[in-house]
Parts: sequence; C-alpha cells; structure tokens
Amino acid sequence: MSELHKFLFEGLPVRGLLVRLTGDWREVLQRRKTVQDEFPKPVRALMGEMAAAGVLMQSNIKFNGSLIIQIFGDGPVKLAVAEVQPDLAFRVTAKVVGEMPERAQLDTLLNVHGKGRCAITLDPKDRFPGQQPYQGVVALHGDQREPLHHLSEVLEHYMLQSEQLDTKLILAANDDIAAGLLIQRLPVEGAGNLGRKNEDEIGINEAYNRIAHLTATLTSEELLTLDADTVLRRLYWEEKVIRYEPVAPHFACTCSRERVGNMLKGLGREEIDGIVVEQGRVEIACDFCGVKYHFDPVDVGELFTPNERQAPGSATLN
Repeated sequence: MSELHKFLFEGLPVRGLLVRLTGDWREVLQRRKTVQDEFPKPVRALMGEMAAAGVLMQSNIKFNGSLIIQIFGDGPVKLAVAEVQPDLAFRVTAKVVGEMPERAQLDTLLNVHGKGRCAITLDPKDRFPGQQPYQGVVALHGDQREPLHHLSEVLEHYMLQSEQLDTKLILAANDDIAAGLLIQRLPVEGAGNLGRKNEDEIGINEAYNRIAHLTATLTSEELLTLDADTVLRRLYWEEKVIRYEPVAPHFACTCSRERVGNMLKGLGREEIDGIVVEQGRVEIACDFCGVKYHFDPVDVGELFTPNERQAPGSATLN
C-alpha cells in the first residue's frame, strides 16, 4: 500500500514528510500500457517524481483544492502534469513529441533551448465569485541561469521563492515505486510570521542546515529500496523524531463522460460532425487513466440539443 509519513524534530524548527507510492504508481503505468505505447523510461521516472512531489506538497500545505504541477518546455517532452486532490488522490501524465536518450535528465527532456517552465497551480474546490486559481511559475534554471538537471532542484527553488522557507527535497522513481522525502524549516510562529523574519533565517538556521545535510546523504537507491522506518532511523538516529500515523495516497482520476462531453461541445458542432462522418463516432481516451469514451451520432446529437428539447427518456449511450 502507498503511504505518507509526517514527522517533526522535537525542539527544532524542522518538519518532514516521506512518501512511497507503490501499487498505485504501478497502476498508473499499467493503465498507460493497456491503451497506448508505454512512456520512455526517463519520462516514466519524471512522472513518478512529479506524483511523489505533488503528494508531498499537497500534504504539506493542507489545501482544500487541487494542487497541479505542470512542466512545459521545448524538448522531446512537451508537457508533464501531476494533479493531487486534498484526499491525496493523484494522477499524472505526459505528452511526448520526440526521441530522447535513455538517461535523459530534466534539462534534456524539457529545457533544450532554455524555455522550459514549471507552474504550480492551487485550484480551490469552492471558489468565491471571481476567484481565480493561484499559480506560481519558475524557470528550469537557477539564479545564474544554470540549467537544473533534477525536478527536486526546481521545486526547492519554487518553495524558497513562494514560501521564503528553506526546503530540501529528495525524489526518485522507477517502474515499481515513486518516492520522495521533504524536509522544511518551520516558519516563525505568531506575529513574527508577518514580517521578514522568515526571509532573514534563509540559509542560516543551524538546526535546519544540520537536518538538511543529513537528508542530502540519502541516495536514490536507498529511497527506492528501504522502508520508511529504515530511512528515518538511518538518517536521523541521533535526533528525536516525532512521527504521526501514516496516511495512504492513492491513484484516482477525475475524468467523466460529462466532462468529455463538455470538451466536445467546446470544439463546436461542425468539427464534431466532421469526425463522426469520417470515423462513424468520436472516441476520446483519458490521458491520465486510459478510460475510453465513445460518442455515436445519437450521442453527438444529444450533446448539441438543449435539455428541454430532448425526448423523454433520452439517455447517453456509452
């Protein structure tokens, strides 16, 4: 079972989260194989890291809405997306447009000409009138315009900019497991949190720096092969770690026939009728879960007919 562990360091302004996506991550890859060719190995690894990172970030901020990580660029991967709901249901996909080396890294996949970007979107479930989702965007390079080779570096940079808090992030994924470890300096409590004290602590908090240094010694192989108890014990055996009951992230897709129908209506009647004439029906497969939705001529007619004009008992066929 996939699991997420939260913990604190007693007496220190540092918190941590450790996630291991196992069977749910394998289901994501298996669903892809049943409807299309599987993603190349570097893309599968990137998607796994994005799923793990999304779960960590969603759990860390406790946001009542969707957290979406999007990476888009100018390489063989056009777009990669991970979405995580408040209950830690996650889904992830990518759009591949070209060939890539087997050991390609983030800059090779999405930032060939330096135009890659990472966007973090927080979309509230219950929006106020006129409220828009919050989105922060960072480039796939550092402050000196040096290319960043790993997703963890990009997200550390994003969290430093958006939250003014030091963060250490370790991510790794293969075809069996996607995992991540996040360590973050806690903000100043009370009125101090409204001033510049959080920014003034960046990079100089000794307790956080010690924990971050220990965290950085964790290898990808260890993160992927060792259970949570072993990882935490090996890294922080000299610290007093306060742990909470683990929770279970899970794969789930939010696609539906209604949403697909609305998307088709957005394309317009003329274009959809053209597809029906050419192919006999419209077939749409969800990029996230692989479920296929079929719309025959009767279904298309109902899509573009106002509800009050549909015949009694009219139903959409699958």
